[in-house]
Amino acid sequence: MKLLTHNLLSSKCLKGVKVGYPLRIVAKDVKISESEYNMEFVLKMIPKLDWKVLVNAAEQIGHGNNLPIELIEDYEDDEELLKKIHHVLMEVEVINGELICPETQRIFPISAGIPNLLLNEDEVS
Repeated sequence: MKLLTHNLLSSKCLKGVKVGYPLRIVAKDVKISESEYNMEFVLKMIPKLDWKVLVNAAEQIGHGNNLPIELIEDYEDDEELLKKIHHVLMEVEVINGELICPETQRIFPISAGIPNLLLNEDEVS
């Protein structure tokens, strides 16, 4: 599971959950795969991200890469920062681990890079 995917996931459909975001990550296996740097893609994705959630997720799995806590205003002109963001979004992948609902502590497994957020019938709101 890439951190780009994590930034979009929530457990809001769980019974009794109001927000369900962000899910906490417990990574057991993390893989780094090089991918071609695409500045245009990174620039298009940044406004769609919850920046603080991305930074926290990267830190939770040990790949914070010194990302700033707050996104700087002129990030478009900082190629070093854009490359760090590309690395965290596109090259870092949680292969095995868990996602944990912040409200219920319900655990969702990550296996072979795929998060399983399927719910049991009695868990659906």
